[in-house]
Amino acid sequence: MVTFKDEHGFLVEFSSKAEFGEAWHVLVLCQFQGKWVLTRHRERGLEFPGGKRERSETIEEAAIREVYEETGGVVGELLFLGQYRVHEPNRSFIKSIYYTELAAIEKKQGYLETDGPVLCAQLPNNMKTDTDYSFIMKDEIVPLSLQQIERVKKSTTF
Repeated sequence: MVTFKDEHGFLVEFSSKAEFGEAWHVLVLCQFQGKWVLTRHRERGLEFPGGKRERSETIEEAAIREVYEETGGVVGELLFLGQYRVHEPNRSFIKSIYYTELAAIEKKQGYLETDGPVLCAQLPNNMKTDTDYSFIMKDEIVPLSLQQIERVKKSTTF
């Protein structure tokens, strides 16, 4: 397990296992044809798709729905990368992290809370200081998740 403080000063715990309990939030690192697929959230900026699980769905179903709603991306196989728990003063929440290579990106009339997909050949080194990027992209979760992608890809036939 890795622990750190996020930009708001909250304790964050990351694990490559599902050890924190049931997750009601999801983050999905996506690629399409070798490019990273981000979305431009209208308030936060560039980030990977994700969001909250609805009561009638599993966390995997939420991942698939959120990716499609925010990017038009059609999810391929979902690979579980881990979970993180954020300890805010009045509550904690748990987010599961997945990786997928999208089968397609469909053009949509509208994208929920976002301006649709943004494809990047590579993620910039200066994300932590670049104001175009969401706070979600600025802590240790993305680098830890990228490390997990490499580990998971080596251990499976993806």
